[in-house]
Amino acid sequence: MRGHARTSLATTGRPALRGLLLLAVALTGLVAGPCVGAAGEMIDMLGRRVRVPDHAMRIISLAPSITETVFVLGDGDRLVGVTDYCDYPPEATRKPRVGGISTPSFEAILALRPDLVIATSESNYAEHVERLVSLGLPIYVVRPVDFETVLESIERIGGVLGREALARERVATMRRDADAIGRAVAGSPRPRVLYVVWPNPLIAPGKGTLINELIQRAGGDSVTAADPLPYPRLSLETVVERRPDRIIVGRHGPGTEAELLRGWERLGSVAAVREGRVLGVDGDLVHRPGPRMIEALRALARVIHPERVP
Repeated sequence: MRGHARTSLATTGRPALRGLLLLAVALTGLVAGPCVGAAGEMIDMLGRRVRVPDHAMRIISLAPSITETVFVLGDGDRLVGVTDYCDYPPEATRKPRVGGISTPSFEAILALRPDLVIATSESNYAEHVERLVSLGLPIYVVRPVDFETVLESIERIGGVLGREALARERVATMRRDADAIGRAVAGSPRPRVLYVVWPNPLIAPGKGTLINELIQRAGGDSVTAADPLPYPRLSLETVVERRPDRIIVGRHGPGTEAELLRGWERLGSVAAVREGRVLGVDGDLVHRPGPRMIEALRALARVIHPERVP
């Protein structure tokens, strides 16, 4: 979810930073890491200048979408650390863990001796990025906020890995697939869609979010697309007022479809409920701005227009 960049990169938690600097001194031998090629300066998606080692061999990913991108570009073996939430592909679950997306363990990161850390502005806190920089680690940040910048982030990571051609090929395929889905749903009536990011409290995607852009591309109109907050909380009364024709609920973890959809029968006055159009999709697909974004688009199109996208 967006909204995690609590402070700018110019802000530092000073007491915590002093402790981390002491930790860095204690782990100096670990931070030095293996010998890598000469570093070249690259500009990340925040406009920061980053000294990226040539063919970095010890990379840490700070988000599931980054982990998936590194694997799809054929360099999963270069990942020496991932977050607790990095569970795809299955090989990612066997990588050492460095904590949560918003709660990384700086000690674990330093102990893994990375020569490069890749982060995202949409999940990782800006102050955490700054602290890692202060500890001498090169941090490359991507910013996948919409359809185009997700594709750009894949190409940018490809550039960091030295896989530019493969990344461009992957992005070209994703564009072709997205265009094909767009053609499939073109001309159909556009149902009003409520997407549920989280059921309790009920959280939906607001203005400018990738999820709402995917709903639009899938042939629907999000009933929360104009909400000013990125991820507003909604009351059941608001759901009734928005009159959705489809309610799509993102699945998280284990659980049956019946469990996922339980409780919506209370809103019998809503067309989506009355007509049995409360549906589930894989939240990991829809909520991760990475190489499976087209699978997310296809999944949404299938539940919005099952007659057009079987």
